[in-house]
Amino acid sequence: MPLPPAGVPIAAVCDGPGRAAAATHGRQTRIMGKQTVSLIGVPTDIGAGHRGAAMGPEALRVANLAEKLQRRGLKVIDRGNLQGPLNPWLPPEHGYRHLDEVVAWNTAVYTAVHQELQAGRLPIMLGGDHCLAIGSISAVARHCHDEGKRLRVLWLDAHTDFNTAQATPSGNIHGMPVACLCGVGPAGLIDLGGSVPATTPEVFRYVGIRSVDEVEKQLVREAHMQVHDMRHIDEIGMKRVMEEALAGIDENTHLHVSFDVDFLDPSIAPGVGTTVRGGPDYREAQLCMEMIADTGCMASLDIVELNPAFDKRNQTAKLAVDLVESLFGKSTLIR
Repeated sequence: MPLPPAGVPIAAVCDGPGRAAAATHGRQTRIMGKQTVSLIGVPTDIGAGHRGAAMGPEALRVANLAEKLQRRGLKVIDRGNLQGPLNPWLPPEHGYRHLDEVVAWNTAVYTAVHQELQAGRLPIMLGGDHCLAIGSISAVARHCHDEGKRLRVLWLDAHTDFNTAQATPSGNIHGMPVACLCGVGPAGLIDLGGSVPATTPEVFRYVGIRSVDEVEKQLVREAHMQVHDMRHIDEIGMKRVMEEALAGIDENTHLHVSFDVDFLDPSIAPGVGTTVRGGPDYREAQLCMEMIADTGCMASLDIVELNPAFDKRNQTAKLAVDLVESLFGKSTLIR
């Protein structure tokens, strides 16, 4: 089902025709209603190249994420933080840094996210670094398989995260989650959901890409990933890019958003470990989130790579919360 044309009040694509009347009175009314969301803190930087992302969940809480979602009409349950091994901060072994610890954290994420989905709640994973998306998206893919739903993953990021142990000398697994989810990676990560691969390249839509390692570029091409990089955004604008990224979504689609905060330009979001200049500005990012909200299909969310050690007075966490509000229906005008 194609998205409605611009300017037309959008009935939630994933909610069927019965929601059209509510949509004409504003997106907030129809997107989530009294839906319950669960906050799952995952305080670790086990897969990252810099320390500090472990503080991300608390920074988001300090920025009043729960309270602001409640104002959107949502019931919010904060599950607290998952527990896992400490970061030993060791060099890579056999191409991977901290593999055992990464597996342990992602196993915990998988279990927690899957439980929330089974209970009919929308899980929001508060990272933590982006390696944790292996666990969250493996759980979502398993849920989609069990429920007969089609999966679409929007990967909002400066990086494609399709590295392998052979392609990167660092061994940092936060650069490998998409490859692992597509079955390229170590045992313990590629098989979290009981099947390999957890999902396939065609479910992913990259948005905001602007930093890809040379060998990784070839891997992305060979996998036929759909990449909407910053040049594409510059050439045609965020509106058309999001129309392309969201094309084909229908009422049987589970839309998962994996929001790496380094998706944003570092001039507005300095609090990340891997800043890359030339990312979306505030209005481009808001439009991206608003168009995702317009579909009414988002059913799970990651917020990752927020690093308070590099932030200024928690401004990046506050911006991330502001954008997440837009994902749940906040807009400038009633539409």
